[in-house]
Amino acid sequence: MPRPRAILVVSAHWETRIATVNAVEKNETIHDFSGFPDALYRLSYPAPGSTELAERVVDLLGDAGLSAATDKSRGLDHGAWVPLMLAWPEANVPVVQLSVQSQFGPGHHLEVGRAIAPLTHEGVLIIASGSYTHDLSSWRGQQAMEEPEWVTDFADWFDAALVEDRTCDLLAYRRLAPNAQRNHPTEEHLLPLFVALGAAGPKAAAERLHTSNTYGVLRMDAYAFGQNDDQITNEGVTL
Repeated sequence: MPRPRAILVVSAHWETRIATVNAVEKNETIHDFSGFPDALYRLSYPAPGSTELAERVVDLLGDAGLSAATDKSRGLDHGAWVPLMLAWPEANVPVVQLSVQSQFGPGHHLEVGRAIAPLTHEGVLIIASGSYTHDLSSWRGQQAMEEPEWVTDFADWFDAALVEDRTCDLLAYRRLAPNAQRNHPTEEHLLPLFVALGAAGPKAAAERLHTSNTYGVLRMDAYAFGQNDDQITNEGVTL
């Protein structure tokens, strides 16, 4: 993948009432978790921000009739800096983060993605960071286990709907997908994927780049959405 001019990360770990973009000159590293080894809290990802890109995102959302705002102090949460630290360890690519609005569901986030689609032709990589399945109550404090059928069935259904471009089914996944509400008791960890899907455009082709499982119930699948085989425009990264 060529080095992007800038990166826009849609993170499940930032929920706001309206779509909000962080507009800072330099990103602070937010350690928004607890109970882990001290070494994790010493990690830092001081990537530059981009107030120019932040304002561009707000303008695009406004042009689409969507309310949007900027936050002039927030840095990058772990939904952003964890994958970025692995992909661009030098932290020298400007990064802007976009929040999710869980109360509005998949349709709203698909529209957010469609609104910011022009960025994919402006050298901006859009990364959607969440989790393919996210029932924390099933593993918290438990030992690792084999992937249960209710996780596999949901992931298989969702993969088929993405690959077959069944957007209407995806939007109604909580009604149609097997065990949808068990795998996602709340929706915030799946909503970023709909932004990436919308940003890729009406002829988007989904390609699964990776699949793995943690503790049996947390699927970590990753997808790229492109217009054709030689142009990948968006990457949906799940954590």
